Amino acid sequence: MLERRWVSVACVIVFAFSACTRPASRGGAAGDGILRMAVPADPKTLNPLLASSTIDGSIQRLMFEPLISADSRGRETPVLAAQVPSLENRGISRDGLTVIYHLRRGMRWTDGAPVTSEDVAFSWTAVMNPENNVVSHHGYDDVSRVDIPDAHTVVVHLRSPLASFVDTFFAESDAPYDIVPAHVLQRYPNLNTVAFNSAPRVSDGPFRFVRWMHGDRVVLAANEQFFLGKPKLRGIEVQTVPNEDTAVNLLRTGAIDYMYQASIITYPQLRTLPDVRLVWLNMNGYEGLIFNMRRAPMNDRRFREAIAYAIDKAQLVRTLTYGQEKIAGADLPDWMWAADPAIPPGTRDLRAARSLLRAAGVRTPSSLTLVTDTANVTHRREAVMIQAMLRDAGINVEVKTYPGDLLYAPAGMGGILNGGKFDMALWPWYAGLDPDNSSQFACANVPPHGYNETTYCSPAMERLQHDALMRYARRDRKTAYAGIEHLVAHDKPLLVFWWQRQQEALRANVAGFAPNPVQETWNAWQWSK
Repeated sequence: MLERRWVSVACVIVFAFSACTRPASRGGAAGDGILRMAVPADPKTLNPLLASSTIDGSIQRLMFEPLISADSRGRETPVLAAQVPSLENRGISRDGLTVIYHLRRGMRWTDGAPVTSEDVAFSWTAVMNPENNVVSHHGYDDVSRVDIPDAHTVVVHLRSPLASFVDTFFAESDAPYDIVPAHVLQRYPNLNTVAFNSAPRVSDGPFRFVRWMHGDRVVLAANEQFFLGKPKLRGIEVQTVPNEDTAVNLLRTGAIDYMYQASIITYPQLRTLPDVRLVWLNMNGYEGLIFNMRRAPMNDRRFREAIAYAIDKAQLVRTLTYGQEKIAGADLPDWMWAADPAIPPGTRDLRAARSLLRAAGVRTPSSLTLVTDTANVTHRREAVMIQAMLRDAGINVEVKTYPGDLLYAPAGMGGILNGGKFDMALWPWYAGLDPDNSSQFACANVPPHGYNETTYCSPAMERLQHDALMRYARRDRKTAYAGIEHLVAHDKPLLVFWWQRQQEALRANVAGFAPNPVQETWNAWQWSK
């Protein structure tokens, strides 16, 4: 996603590691205890409250922790919290308006200061600070206040019941923020340019910051005082490798141990590599196309439907995923409890597409802009295929690619998507443990307040989202989500091509890797090699 700057030929010595080592055949120097992980783009920031991509979030998660996470089966798991709040344990009040978190005892930041309820309260305040370039307030703006009666108790008061709250508030949602140290950051009026963003020297996770060589790598060392146990690795190097072919070759030779979120286009190569294993995980995510409904003709449903008829989903899935993904009709994957399998994926019909274009008054449209990232080979090929399919229907499209850190950046940092600088965009979406998709479709979550990049706003959608989020009973929520899915299929603020079954590629000697459906690095203290 960023400029081509591959593995450095120079060996950089940092105080956490005793010597320079040459990559060996099995993931770096044999027995050095350093796991080398390749990501396709440099992170935008190392501050977990300013994350704008899965790369940002996964790197930050090596250093910082949330209140609640999930295990490899998607079951809620307490981290900073001592237990998961529920109606049964009285962590959630009967009226659904109060949520109480009891924090673990004995947790410390790497500078020795205790992790307390003050850190949680400050982190919420920082998310809600309008001066901070956070991507989403979703769920956090449902909080009226946070009380901290003592150092280990956090009492959250909600404006109205929110069924997805426990999976949203510093948890594994689609905006998974972690807790940050109040004693380090609370003196700043905003967090946008503080030194902490590039060098977070105080953290509470299994690894601590050592150095960030921008465009090259982030170097981390084990936090031996980590409250869940001493990490099994001595450290992790997160290397920026923009070219996936290069990353595959590095994995083949053992110069890296882990190719993060390897795109599906690499599957034919990866499946044949000796001493490499593939881990697949079903995610609450999809690959699709979003429309910028601020602009004409994208704001005309007939035009969006014409595009849907012009695109051959089956061909995209067959050509781009080698049969490893499943064609989709709506955004919630069929394995989730809230999904409605009755929604058809749709088929290509150029005659219907042209008829809708005429009905919309669009006969010879000027070129529209389709944006995607520079690094992902699948996205580049996908964009070209969509461009050709739309041309068959008489729709001219110009493809523009951007580095991932610019494409997904907040609007205040010049982001292409958050700033509305597109007509259509390829949309690789990864959401949280809860089926809550209001961050994409609710009126209040238009950037800079959330991920509703399309600016879709519908009274019918608002009513359905209200029902889905105000009621805690799963039966009621499932009914609401069926309505939401059918409305998305009808209104088409986006098209969903396939559901994400994420491929992760590791050297065979890497043990303990057990990603949950949202975050690959949640249990990194248990990794070994």
